[in-house]
Amino acid sequence: MMMRIFIDTNIVLDFALGREPFASVARRLFDKIDENKVNACITASSITDIYYILKKSRPHEEVILFLKELVQNVRMLDVSAEIVGTALYSVFKDFEDAVQYYAAEYNDIEVIVTRNTKDYQLSAIPVMNAQEFLEKYF
Repeated sequence: MMMRIFIDTNIVLDFALGREPFASVARRLFDKIDENKVNACITASSITDIYYILKKSRPHEEVILFLKELVQNVRMLDVSAEIVGTALYSVFKDFEDAVQYYAAEYNDIEVIVTRNTKDYQLSAIPVMNAQEFLEKYF
């Protein structure tokens, strides 16, 4: 069975916006996803955040096309009332990170891939940046 990873919104945005020096490693991670070497997930709620940020610099049609391609390659995890409630009462300093963490935990994700590893210091799930993940598993 393929490893199940959670990709934080910042990694998707690095890839989509070509934000160097992070974009090249994000591209390599997405190559592994495209090659079906890893099963990647994001939260369904991240899609609206990604749209909002990309729409600031790209036309609507281009952003929608990117999102359509994204959801064909990554699994979207539901964000339930239970996950939101758990996140609200958690010790996470950032609510969005808490929602993403508990969605990952609820779905038995094996690794969280993020650029902001410090935001997940209390994680019971291994957390690493994209470079660390690629070096360790590929």
